[in-house]
Amino acid sequence: MIVADSSYFVGLADRKDRWHADALRIRRREPPEYLVTDLTVAEAVTVIGGRRGGKPARTLYEFFVDTCDIEFVERDLLEEAMAHHLRYDGVLSVPDCVSVTLMDRREIREIASFDADFDKVRGIRRIH
Repeated sequence: MIVADSSYFVGLADRKDRWHADALRIRRREPPEYLVTDLTVAEAVTVIGGRRGGKPARTLYEFFVDTCDIEFVERDLLEEAMAHHLRYDGVLSVPDCVSVTLMDRREIREIASFDADFDKVRGIRRIH
């Protein structure tokens, strides 16, 4: 299982996205067992809805529900994530910090993402 960032799912869902071909390549290479947070779902669905409309956004949402293990952010997870947010001086977004915290908790070291900010996090290998 790997964690995946919203940039990866946007790349998969939007053929015009600059990362579309790379996202398809990753999907073929990596096992399709993804762990995401509800914040990742919200980010990706919002972007696709803004770019392509409600129906493609709904399709992406259904993909998340059918394919991914979705972790819902509780207060303690958010509190831990804010510690990462401070550690990286706000460079990583709060949703990204939640993903990093979840990775720490589950001892997952790989993330599918086109966001180079993850390269600042020690112990994480970004698949891109």
